[in-house]
Amino acid sequence: MAECIDYYPSAMHGIHAMQADSPRVFARHRHDEFGIGLILRGAQRSFSGRGMVEAGPGDIIMVNPGEVHDGRPLQDGGRAWQMLYIQPTVWQQLAGELAEHEGGSQPLLLPQVRDSGLRQQFMQLFALLGGERQAGLEQEQAMLQLLSRLMPAHGYRPPPSACSATISRVRAALDDEPCQAHSLAALATLAGISRFRLLRSFVRELGCSPHDYLQQRRLSLARGLIAQGHPLADVAAAAGFADQSHMNRVFLQRLGITPGHYLRALC
Repeated sequence: MAECIDYYPSAMHGIHAMQADSPRVFARHRHDEFGIGLILRGAQRSFSGRGMVEAGPGDIIMVNPGEVHDGRPLQDGGRAWQMLYIQPTVWQQLAGELAEHEGGSQPLLLPQVRDSGLRQQFMQLFALLGGERQAGLEQEQAMLQLLSRLMPAHGYRPPPSACSATISRVRAALDDEPCQAHSLAALATLAGISRFRLLRSFVRELGCSPHDYLQQRRLSLARGLIAQGHPLADVAAAAGFADQSHMNRVFLQRLGITPGHYLRALC
């Protein structure tokens, strides 16, 4: 079947929209934004911060910043969905205006919910944010109404982080130097454990392998550099990819689009 994945800016600053109809299997990855979306057709199974989940037509799907997830269709025909990706600063500003959340930390989002009222609110908001219109009263009102239903009903307070000091050191090394050529042996030495134990512990605690985590950090770095207007070839080198083709493959595996498509979505 033909694949269609399209990212584009919305009418509200700090929010990007995505429409997709695809049989693609997405590798484990993470976003820097909050994401909320709707499955329109088909179904998918995905890993999330709350374990494995399945979502079908009419289900709301959500992801938190930094939360590792993936996605694979459950049917040959793939699935179709819509998403809104919201910058954390925009999300926190809007959420902070809700009286029931003032003065406290914001809850995280569940990966999948079935709520017909929320579905209708999302569909209305997605339609309002599309097109060429500037954001105004109607769009802002629709966004706040959606959040006012979403957070009390479908937010959750996460337990304290289970990430050990050992794995935290390795993660910090990957965070600090994502463009370096790290080796599993060097990371195991840093952690003071064997390579096998490092690999097993990293996957258990963070939901992905050290290599996948590093690729995701490079992807995040590349997206920032692209947004700043750097040439794609320079971005690939600065972000630690072997070359521009390597960067293209990582973008496709995790976002379903090329760096060039991502650049056009920012315009």
